[in-house]
Amino acid sequence: MKVLIVEDERITRITLANLLKKEGYEVESVSDGDKGLQKAGTGAFDVIITDLRLPGKGGIDILKAAKESNGNCVVIVITAYASVETAVSALKLGAYDYITKPLSPEKFISLMNNVHDFFKVRDENKKLKKRLERMENRSVIGSSPPMRKLLETVRNVAGHDYTVLIQGESGTGKEVIARALHQQSNRRDQPFIAVNCAAIPETLIESELFGHDKGAFSGAIQQHSGYFERAHKSTIFIDDIDDFPLNLQVKLLRVLQERQFVRVGGMETISVDVRVICATKVNLEQLVRENRFREDLYYRLHIIPLHLPPLRERREDIPALVSHFFKKIGAGDMLARLDRTTYDHLMAYDWPGNVRQLENTVERIVATSDVSIAASLADGNNSLSAGSELLPSRTAQGNPSANDQYPPYEEFIQEKEEEIIGWALETTGQNITRAAELLDLPRGTLRSKLKKLDRFRE
Repeated sequence: MKVLIVEDERITRITLANLLKKEGYEVESVSDGDKGLQKAGTGAFDVIITDLRLPGKGGIDILKAAKESNGNCVVIVITAYASVETAVSALKLGAYDYITKPLSPEKFISLMNNVHDFFKVRDENKKLKKRLERMENRSVIGSSPPMRKLLETVRNVAGHDYTVLIQGESGTGKEVIARALHQQSNRRDQPFIAVNCAAIPETLIESELFGHDKGAFSGAIQQHSGYFERAHKSTIFIDDIDDFPLNLQVKLLRVLQERQFVRVGGMETISVDVRVICATKVNLEQLVRENRFREDLYYRLHIIPLHLPPLRERREDIPALVSHFFKKIGAGDMLARLDRTTYDHLMAYDWPGNVRQLENTVERIVATSDVSIAASLADGNNSLSAGSELLPSRTAQGNPSANDQYPPYEEFIQEKEEEIIGWALETTGQNITRAAELLDLPRGTLRSKLKKLDRFRE
């Protein structure tokens, strides 16, 4: 860290500088406020230690200049006991802390250690935020005609608060489109709230979406804010709206029409400013005809319909998606191993699981370092053992017949478990972490199974 000391008392200035240099800091020091103000204005220092009372400009001026030029700069002020109130004022203006004269070397070094730890935590937070941003920033990839048309519509409607219904097969990327709508809207600075109706038990959907008051039901020990309240001033994305309970659809309809609702067990009407985006994997019109979805709710959702085409209808986007997924998981260097034939295999496959299945396939290729998985797709073989002869499959030999002989059930299962684990370890070069990923098992579970099989030693 680069440190600036602004102190007019020579002994104090030299003492602080020597202490910091011994601790490994890069130190500059000046003896008056004017020079300190000039240095602070450069924004070149991580930490500035300044006396409040100085010849020329004072410590408060230096603090303000430091914060204006470098908002991340930590400023520590030095004061006498009689001027503690001034030091408190400095804290309100953004100073990190203050120290009083006469200075204690031990307390000063302890304070600098705290600053050092503060920088470490702040840097880690920045890295975590960047990782989260990368995770959230699931870009819409595609330049095929249907995707260009879709993205043009997204750009046109994103700035408005119309309700949007995204229709598409499972795995096509409906949430990615919803996030794109949010990111291009004037609500982008607020958190995007995503809800999956299929993942919430039907008995809890009302409480999770609309919240509940204390005592509304057994176990409601305090008031709970639902997803709609948390999405105030933002966007709420309701996935699998086709799974929304019929008995609650009238309450959702009121929210869409009036932007108002009442918590479960409550009396107060809650008003929200929220943009609603829904998604469905099935034909809602068919559900309306079958009386499984309210007609009035359907037409309220169907204001701006967006159709997300399946991957088989936009095969020309596959190479760009493959490149994106390899780079997303930090394996961009493997792209060079994919030749024209591999891409032909990937583009020949129909991808019933759509973009999600393609991403999972890329992850499998990276985990196994086996690009021949692409060829196995084209052959209609999408099993875990694709591209490997280490895991024999009875289904490849036909269905078992009455003449087949099998050991007792537990013994057979144990044999097959050892066989598939052995295959995974062999495929990944005995790497337990990658083997666990390949088998879609938690690493701890795989380690436990290896111990049980006596194939692992701490």
